[in-house]
Amino acid sequence: MKKRMIILVMICSFVMIIGGIILFLHDQNSNQKEVTRILSLTENQTKKESKFKSKGSTLEKPNIILNPYGISPLTALIIFETEDEVKPIVTIVGKDEKTTYTHTFEKNKIHFLTIYRLYPNKNNEIKIRIGNTTKSIWIQTEKLPEDFILPTDVYANKDLLDQELYFFTPSSKGYTCAYDMNGDVRWYLTENMIWNIEPLKNGHLLLSTERLVNAPYYNTGLYEIDLLGKIYMEYSLEGGYHHDYEELPNGNLLVASNQFHNEKGTVEDVIVEIDRKTGKILKQIDLKDILKMEDGKSENWSEYDWFHNNSVWYDEKTNSITLSGRHQDAVINIDYDTLKLNWIIGDPTNWSKEYQKYFFKPLGDDFEWQWSQHAAMITPEGYVFILDNGNNKSKMKEEYVEASNSYTRGVMYQIDTENMTIKQVWQYGKERESEFYSPYISDVDYLNQNHYIVHSGGIVYVDGKNSNQPAGFSENTTLESDTVELMNDEVIFEIKLPTNNYRVEKMNLYQKEEEYHIQKVKRVGTLGKTPIEKTKFTPYMKSFEIDKNYKSHKIEISQEIDRLVVKGKFKKQNQVKIVLYQDLKSQYYQVRVSKKTYTAMCVDIFTEEEQEDGIVVTKYINQEGLHGKYSIYIEIDGILYNTEQMVKF
Repeated sequence: MKKRMIILVMICSFVMIIGGIILFLHDQNSNQKEVTRILSLTENQTKKESKFKSKGSTLEKPNIILNPYGISPLTALIIFETEDEVKPIVTIVGKDEKTTYTHTFEKNKIHFLTIYRLYPNKNNEIKIRIGNTTKSIWIQTEKLPEDFILPTDVYANKDLLDQELYFFTPSSKGYTCAYDMNGDVRWYLTENMIWNIEPLKNGHLLLSTERLVNAPYYNTGLYEIDLLGKIYMEYSLEGGYHHDYEELPNGNLLVASNQFHNEKGTVEDVIVEIDRKTGKILKQIDLKDILKMEDGKSENWSEYDWFHNNSVWYDEKTNSITLSGRHQDAVINIDYDTLKLNWIIGDPTNWSKEYQKYFFKPLGDDFEWQWSQHAAMITPEGYVFILDNGNNKSKMKEEYVEASNSYTRGVMYQIDTENMTIKQVWQYGKERESEFYSPYISDVDYLNQNHYIVHSGGIVYVDGKNSNQPAGFSENTTLESDTVELMNDEVIFEIKLPTNNYRVEKMNLYQKEEEYHIQKVKRVGTLGKTPIEKTKFTPYMKSFEIDKNYKSHKIEISQEIDRLVVKGKFKKQNQVKIVLYQDLKSQYYQVRVSKKTYTAMCVDIFTEEEQEDGIVVTKYINQEGLHGKYSIYIEIDGILYNTEQMVKF
């Protein structure tokens, strides 16, 4: 009986202790402030669309919404209803015949007319014709942002040009935008959506999200978006997205990505195929399984970014993919089913003996290899079309060509895979010499046979002299991009901009297959689980209140739709951890104070100012695997601070 009483007392005591701890935890959470919640573009979109009403609106009194999604200022929706099904014909009046555009919409009774090509800071006239009735509607737009980049020089042979616009994505300062043949801005986004820009088969665009998954430029994934700024799909990728994608014949997406937590700590050497509907990764190609990292090194080669894949191209005729490895001066082609290497274009110097059989033998006296190239593609004729940046023009350091004597060019090669020979069949840029030299980024586009775009997007001058370094590496820099459209070897359009731009695409604003409709954004894929450094059983979190030392780090904590974001300023020697505390358990997440937060292999070079003041570092903790409320602590150099904030997933 005594034993039972003792056991009962012990159980009651234990329950009281646990109850006390639970009560303490409840009180602890109740005293904490929930972190600031930042609404995503997709969440804001749903709110905006609730106001897109057609009832009561007529052609005489339409519902006009300028910049309907808040990120595309030179677009509008004109909404109205008609008694009968009709096909409205809309004309956006330009400065001349070639910049005035007419589009016929589908037959309907309820009309959501997507209006593109508005001019900034102007009362734009839009004519709507239904049968024999024409009505003019006027839409006043705002000025361009003060930091908007405008052309310094434009040449246009209007007799040979059509009404398509030139779409640019920035690499340094600037906006994702489109210019017409006069150099006037006719479309732009206020959000930082970058990298490749080209229409999908359904008429929508595929652009990077505006959020980073890792520094310096790896985005969380991709948006399927229209020119109004309406997002239809969001694809999240654990390895993020960079540089390029390709829409496969089956509709799936082939995307340049990363595997951040691989054993060798490398980046830009993974390509994934993702299911268009579910976002699930169906295939992952790791180039470390195909090539040797140490082969073919260029000046820009490093252990963590050994290949630097900057383009993805699928060729249906050969069921192969062509990739561009800037840091090996190599364009490679891989069988998509077997993932076996088919061929390599580039100088074979410094490549292992086993890979020599994959290189071509050049033919012709005018032949030149490409260097640090971008935008490799296969043309309908079967040629390999490449933007040859032209860095150094040798793998031997003693033979390097200086930037002032270099040039960038678009080059087209004819390859014979049976005899393994290669012939140069076309080029443009060499004749422009160093004024056309871009040591990084840039693009080529195939518009039609003998009709191409060559975009030298990364021209950099330091103290007035050509530089081999990208923007941001030096002071006293002048930037330029020079985009040339050629038809039958004649320049029919050229636009120069005082900035650096990544890619250029010439296309129409109204695509044949495009359909606008209100629907909820579908978010697919995942950012994955954030690695936990350690987990501890912690009945009580002994922490310090916020002091001057903590405040000096300027900690900012917020929550996005799918992750916690912690930003702070730290010195290189600081040991920093984010701690999430829930139900007696602490989860520790390491914050790497580094300019390359994705790998432990990096060698960071801090300036004297950065050594003294520190750098701003952002840590993302993804929602996957987390549920409920968590108290947030930060450990800095062994001292645990209570942020007095909590997050709820």
